[in-house]
Amino acid sequence: MRLLLSVFPGIDLLGEGMRQEWPELCLVRGPDPIFGGDIRGWHVPAGMWYGVLGGPPCQAFSRLANLNKRCGVKTGNLIPEFERVVYEAQPAWFLMENVPDAPIPSVPGYETRAYLLNNRWVGGSQNRLRRFSFGTRDGRPLDIDVVLFENPEKTPAVTASAVVWVPLKLGGSGKVKSTYEQQHGGRPYGDRSERFFRHAVRAQGLPEGFDLPDFTVRGKIRAVGNGVPRELARAVAKAIRKAMGEPECPIRPEVQP
Repeated sequence: MRLLLSVFPGIDLLGEGMRQEWPELCLVRGPDPIFGGDIRGWHVPAGMWYGVLGGPPCQAFSRLANLNKRCGVKTGNLIPEFERVVYEAQPAWFLMENVPDAPIPSVPGYETRAYLLNNRWVGGSQNRLRRFSFGTRDGRPLDIDVVLFENPEKTPAVTASAVVWVPLKLGGSGKVKSTYEQQHGGRPYGDRSERFFRHAVRAQGLPEGFDLPDFTVRGKIRAVGNGVPRELARAVAKAIRKAMGEPECPIRPEVQP
């Protein structure tokens, strides 16, 4: 059995998307602050991992955090910790997910290729642009399938802080063209209600009844908002299968985190 290590997992929407497209892999999760863990000082043995994936905290590189200081930068740059774990594990491949402005990981012995990918390009409704860095020893590329036509439903990116981007009219008039309040019956930003959590669940591609019963509403929004949309995770997982010479998964079980 081949092992897949997920670091900085949170509630691990990326890992679950990978598992749905690659159920033959055994998913192992590393420590995460959301459950009281800390990757710093945590080590793994070499030679037993097929792949390593993870999304280090992105606040230090987030455009939203830099524009809106209320979001704050609560963690420093933990990408070096991701690089360290990959180097220790020595997997066949690794995948790092982060915001577009984050540094591309560099691990000795691996060649890394980076891709900007929007959730809408793979069929999702949420407008969410992320960078995926894929590393192998021979630098093989990813061939990610994208849709010909984007989803006619368009929702703004879900954020961990519950802030929602509001589009304005061209010309700098400052008049609101459409707001989250008009579209979804909630406040245009900072809405930490159960209603916003249900919106986040739908936008991230999770099952309608998905819940985190042991979390506060604010904690649930943060956990879901920090995740990777289900459609995006599965599209990247499918591309990695192809890059590693694996046949397409014939059965995709619907696994809820």
